[in-house]
Amino acid sequence: MDKIKILWADDEIDLLKPQLMFLERKGYEVIQVTNGHDALEEVEEDGDIDVVFLDESMPGITGLETLSKIKESHPSLPVVMITKNEAENVMEEAIGGQISDYLIKPVNPNQILLTLKKIIDNKRLVREKTSSDYQQEFRQILMQINSGLDYEEWVEVYRKIINWEIKIDNSNSVGMADILSMQKREANTEFSKYILKNYMNWVSHPEEAPIMSNDLMRSKVFPKLDDEVPTIMLLLDNLRYDQWEIIKPILSEWFRIEEEDYFYSILPTSTQYSRNAIFAGMMPGDISKAFPKWWKNDNEEGGKNLHEADFLGELIGRTFRRPIKWEYVKVTNVGNAKQMQDNVLNYLNNDLTVIVYNFIDMLSHARTEMEVLKELAGDEKAYRSLTRSWFQNSPLWQALERVAEREVQLIVTTDHGTIRVNQPSRVIGDRETTTNLRYKVGRNLQYERKDVLEVRRPEQANLPKPNVSSTFIFAKEDIFFLYPNNYNYYHNYYKDTFQHGGISLEEMICPVARLISK
Repeated sequence: MDKIKILWADDEIDLLKPQLMFLERKGYEVIQVTNGHDALEEVEEDGDIDVVFLDESMPGITGLETLSKIKESHPSLPVVMITKNEAENVMEEAIGGQISDYLIKPVNPNQILLTLKKIIDNKRLVREKTSSDYQQEFRQILMQINSGLDYEEWVEVYRKIINWEIKIDNSNSVGMADILSMQKREANTEFSKYILKNYMNWVSHPEEAPIMSNDLMRSKVFPKLDDEVPTIMLLLDNLRYDQWEIIKPILSEWFRIEEEDYFYSILPTSTQYSRNAIFAGMMPGDISKAFPKWWKNDNEEGGKNLHEADFLGELIGRTFRRPIKWEYVKVTNVGNAKQMQDNVLNYLNNDLTVIVYNFIDMLSHARTEMEVLKELAGDEKAYRSLTRSWFQNSPLWQALERVAEREVQLIVTTDHGTIRVNQPSRVIGDRETTTNLRYKVGRNLQYERKDVLEVRRPEQANLPKPNVSSTFIFAKEDIFFLYPNNYNYYHNYYKDTFQHGGISLEEMICPVARLISK
């Protein structure tokens, strides 16, 4: 068994040599630091720390401030506060900050040992309880997956799976994580069959469909606009449901969640299609006919999302009889983010401000291309953790903290999610075939039919038709498309990367939540 690793932060660490030697003789590994800043650095850099001992009265950043920052990024990491002071307010503050225990100086070695046993056993019990509870629910989820679910029930199953993923993340139960991962793959297999069977009917009979991208504004945003309270709609590009669950506790510090709901992204689950559909309030086929100057097909040169504000303006004009003061803000780089942060209080003069924030999409693309990010976000758990760290330290969260001091309504959503791809599938197409790994549109496509939803007549899916013989294909489950050329190289390059455009729970089932400043 690996040694239990303790991080001990105390500005008088030299006076603790007897205690530290006692712990090392007992088989514990102790990392020693003399201030809060070094403690935070160790926690971030070393992912294997089991428990932190924290002196309450360090100079510079105090023990309580250090505790608060540790809990922001590592809420389940046990922290023991060590204090000279038994004053009630100090303990109340510490306990409010979720300490696992506290000790009074001078610290007795046996007290330390008792505290460690209690904490480590507690972590083991939490892990065992989580595993036991999931094992009980495993069979129930399995039965649900295979019971012919409707679109609402699929959302319920997906949320259950995410809930267990996050619980198992926090309990570090590796064996259970593997079983849950297999169950999610099985769920995606059945979900893909469900979409193949129902998607075309949804397009032709919207009354039988869930709320989809093209209905999002009319169903979930416009009815909530309030003459008295300004609304900010935050669209985080590429935000998966599990990432929403990760940032939700951070938002809850300043906002009260009034309503949590979902919508289904249209196909392809890619920005060009789903986000234009959201802001135009139309399916892509209808957009290309109504606004031919603003719509670009995959095979055409130029940006495909340059007219979102124009689409939104047209949709507002068609929907409201009264004048609506609105603004559209797009954040694609650090400069945009700083500008948004500086102007955020001015947005409260609008009835509706739409902020499209592109960081998570950039993160998933950068992860594909940069080895260092592949290491940092190697799997879903790490991807969630990276999302939390980014959000907590982003100009976006700083801006939201500022507006939360005023009366404001915040709607948080996305355009589509993303899936970690694993299984390659060969496709052959001509030069004009799209490069996306999860969907293709082109002429004379050759592909494995078992791996895709094929749409030979794009108008049936209300998609534009770049050429007379254009066909769309959408990858099912965790499949990604590869051309025969340099097949092995690209297989290794793209396997285990996060992609979007196809059919999966992660890409299609999207969060939309309404929050009010506290």
